[in-house]
Amino acid sequence: MGDEPGITRDRIQMEVLWKGRRFLLTDTGGMTFGLDEAFPELINEQVRIAVETADHVIFVVDGRTALTSTDRELAAWLRKTNRPVTVAVNKSDTDRRDGLLSDFFELGFGDPEPVSAEHDRNIEALLGRFAADLPVEDEEAPLLEGELAPAEPRVIRICIIGRPNAGKSTLLNRLTGAERAMVSPIAGTTRDAVDAAIERDGVRFELVDTAGIRRKGKTTEMTEKLSVVMAQRHLRMADVALMMLDAEQGVAALDANIAGYAHEAGKAVILVVNKWDLISHVQQADFRRQVQDALRYLDYAPLLFISAKTGSKTENLFPLIRKVYRESRKRIATGELNRFLASVDLDRASSPGFKKPKIYYLTQARVGPPTFVFFTNQAEAFHFSFERFLINQLREEFGFEGSPIRILNKAKKR
Repeated sequence: MGDEPGITRDRIQMEVLWKGRRFLLTDTGGMTFGLDEAFPELINEQVRIAVETADHVIFVVDGRTALTSTDRELAAWLRKTNRPVTVAVNKSDTDRRDGLLSDFFELGFGDPEPVSAEHDRNIEALLGRFAADLPVEDEEAPLLEGELAPAEPRVIRICIIGRPNAGKSTLLNRLTGAERAMVSPIAGTTRDAVDAAIERDGVRFELVDTAGIRRKGKTTEMTEKLSVVMAQRHLRMADVALMMLDAEQGVAALDANIAGYAHEAGKAVILVVNKWDLISHVQQADFRRQVQDALRYLDYAPLLFISAKTGSKTENLFPLIRKVYRESRKRIATGELNRFLASVDLDRASSPGFKKPKIYYLTQARVGPPTFVFFTNQAEAFHFSFERFLINQLREEFGFEGSPIRILNKAKKR
């Protein structure tokens, strides 16, 4: 992500398919020794968990510098784990640098592998060191073009978003039952997006905990700017967004900005009010009104009150995630849509100065989000109030709970 040290803090996990061989690759933060600060110790704990659950360890060292005391201490610790280890000497950009590998034999893990991650040098050789003996599997056949999404999905990708210290990492760890992400009362602990997966009732839920997004004026460090970019990227790749709200802090303008990213990306959204156990004196009805005022455009998103720390109500997330996923993938037949259109009183949408279009018919163009094309006698886009009226009518008839709806206008050819 960048040249600045310390950018990676959590374990970042990705599934890799290499020459028909599938495995999980985990990237960890840089391990340090002899520091009593909070972050280094949290990072070290994440590294320990990653190594203990790994079948093979890639020990990355800097080929442009001499071995450091940290390299030697880490090597001594790795030898005690009894895990197979390959030393990858990074930044070995040319053959000339390969002659400088002799120092790295001292680490005691056999022949080091000279690589350059930046220039993609010798990466195939490195993969072969630990993946060549894995079984070869057939790649999954792609879906047929135009095939509808299954009613019960095999995989649902979930992105957890929100401002710093709203409890995103705590929720991820609670849902997966493991310390997958660093949890600290210090806001901004998570800089990366952290992948984890859990299977329930035949459905695989893939979760990404993103870094807390700050106000633009507060985003000055390169690491934080990258965190925002990566959070938006992972949101685009997700099926469902869990928008975390802090019950203690209430709903702020920043929450509206962050939730807007999910809405604009067309993702199904669940509003998750965390730390509800800390403010029992506040009524849910009062908080709902607060949400309705600040997040008016997300009136379609269900609201769930939980405590990620105690686990209260967190189990209700899985059926709710499945529900909003199905709603966002719902497809309505053209005949049913046009019967619905005939029953709508379009005169109710009239307002002074508004020229109501003549609608000939409509059809659903796509799902995720549900997108409807209205064929009319006008080429220009609908007035926002008329579009809002049509969306409300579609929701009243067909649901689509948790999902945004897109409306397109297309002039019918004469």
